[in-house]
Amino acid sequence: MERDAHSFYRPVSVLTLRQRIDDAARGQGRAALESLARIEEVDADIRAMTAVIGRDEAIAAAGAARGPLAGLPVAVKDIFDTAGLATNYGSPIYEGHRPRSDAAVVTLLRRAGAVIVGKATTSEFAYMAPTVTRNPCDLARTPGGSSAGSAAAVAAGIVPFAIGSQTGGSTIRPASFCGIAGYKPTLGMLPTAGMKCFSWSFDTVGLFAATVRDAAFLGQALSGRELAVASASTPDKPVFGIPVDYPWTAPSDHAIAALDTAIRAIEKAGGSVKPVRFDPWMAELIDAHNVIQSYEAWRTLGYEYDHHRDALSALLRGFLERAASIDVDAYSKAFVLMERTRHQQAALFEGVTALLTPSALDEAPQGYDSTGSPAFNRNWTLLGSPCVNVPGLRGDNGAPVGVQVIGAPWDDARCLGAAAFVEHAIAASEEAAP
Repeated sequence: MERDAHSFYRPVSVLTLRQRIDDAARGQGRAALESLARIEEVDADIRAMTAVIGRDEAIAAAGAARGPLAGLPVAVKDIFDTAGLATNYGSPIYEGHRPRSDAAVVTLLRRAGAVIVGKATTSEFAYMAPTVTRNPCDLARTPGGSSAGSAAAVAAGIVPFAIGSQTGGSTIRPASFCGIAGYKPTLGMLPTAGMKCFSWSFDTVGLFAATVRDAAFLGQALSGRELAVASASTPDKPVFGIPVDYPWTAPSDHAIAALDTAIRAIEKAGGSVKPVRFDPWMAELIDAHNVIQSYEAWRTLGYEYDHHRDALSALLRGFLERAASIDVDAYSKAFVLMERTRHQQAALFEGVTALLTPSALDEAPQGYDSTGSPAFNRNWTLLGSPCVNVPGLRGDNGAPVGVQVIGAPWDDARCLGAAAFVEHAIAASEEAAP
């Protein structure tokens, strides 16, 4: 019998998971075993995982785990090296590749007690070629990219946490499409050593969880910074800056409706909004991102292009061939603009707690030919700003539509607190609706 396409959506808050395990007195290994069981149950349909550890290994890892993530299962995007698990970088060039060491963020996970239950799919070298992964909210829609498997694994309840990355919009967009929380920290907060590099100026580790509060907890466990969201740390009366217009592209009606719903919920919960107008340089960053990313990717993927060109997808091969035309002068000018605007962006946050925009252009597109547009994310990645996708809203067609909370660089705690306020306000508003 064919399953309901919407029946796979079952994100699990880590707080709920821990309480269930503790109440049943079943020990740390239970969470990892439940994760493996969920993979057996749904991953043939979702196709989020590329490699999975065995039952005995899961029990042993959980039994030895100590730290804030003790025994909690985590999926890691297959762009990060993992000793003992194949790391393919989403490419047939590296099929079956087994690194001798873990990426730095994987080491941080293990030190914090997490159990790495498996690797999650990635678009080829974290670019934009779609993966085989399906969206747990609707199997007929893309889960987004490039962190497709990471977002889908959390949304399907395979794991409470997953690690992804963002160079353009690869954390916030799939989180929006899959109806979960996604957190892109300030650029450089979490290490990218051991991650297959695409653009060294932009590559950022991203975090996925069921809720903003869970994402903040994971961020704190990995960074050592005070990021965890408690009710006392969320702002009492936050002020959100709402852009008057968007230089990259106009949001869809679904995205506008979601943003309006979030604004009403914020105001009902005691927050307020303030119109914000972007300076002209915000439009200039669109091309700057493309120039910098292209110039750097032509170099980071030089070996693959020079020696395995025929094994690259047509999408990535075409991008790299265009990237080869970016000269050092164009790169230098774009880099100077980036550095200047990173200093100027402080003015965007004057008088506001955080900015609030749509997380993506629209609901997840139907079909599997595209991972969707990163237009609403690229500039913030270039600027290094912390961003959080807040779940809880849906478009007219029933698919998730997230809103994006954006903070000033290195003000991640404030950004996460503001995002938690929005998430709570949306939930309260939904509960009060007739």
